[in-house]
Amino acid sequence: MHSDPSPGPANRVPGWRLRAVLKRFRRAENGTAAIEFGILAFPFFLLVFATIEVFIAFAGEQLLENAVDAMGRQLRTGQITYNLGRPTDLTQAQFRTKFCSEINLMIKCVAEENPADQKLYLDVRQFATFANVPKGIPRKSGALYADLDSSGFAYQPGGPGTINIVRAYYRWEVMTDLVRPYITNIRPDGKSPKDYLMVATAAFRNEAYP
Repeated sequence: MHSDPSPGPANRVPGWRLRAVLKRFRRAENGTAAIEFGILAFPFFLLVFATIEVFIAFAGEQLLENAVDAMGRQLRTGQITYNLGRPTDLTQAQFRTKFCSEINLMIKCVAEENPADQKLYLDVRQFATFANVPKGIPRKSGALYADLDSSGFAYQPGGPGTINIVRAYYRWEVMTDLVRPYITNIRPDGKSPKDYLMVATAAFRNEAYP
């Protein structure tokens, strides 16, 4: 007699039952929302943090510009003077402290900083003509994103009727990787870019105050 090698009815899974199991599996949605949230949450929150950081950085730069305008106006009107033997005379350290009080709402600013990790740079000088006023950001090389060159900065504002500039630069560290390559404008060779250089400038002629 020949035996039937095929499995018996008790061991065979009917095709309709297998199809029903697969159909229920395809329709099952338990945990789908959690899986989708897990996939989308990281890029979503990264985009949110990047948007917030860009907004804060630009708001900080506006605050820096307002401080330059305010300090420049006080120089222009004689409310702040230098080396004139008046009660309104301010030293470089005093001017910096006063400037910091204008921006410390959002920007970290201290009277003295470590030169190796300096954040705020101020340049306050007088010039013979407006044509001599420096233009652009001074950099250590001709490269577009080279580091700031502060070697020519000084604190020597003039008296009545003189032409002056107030320039402020601040290194704002960008924390979010997503936007760092796009808004950083200081990128030292061989180092990862991290700083957005805020810039504010005011050029003016002092009033002929008494």
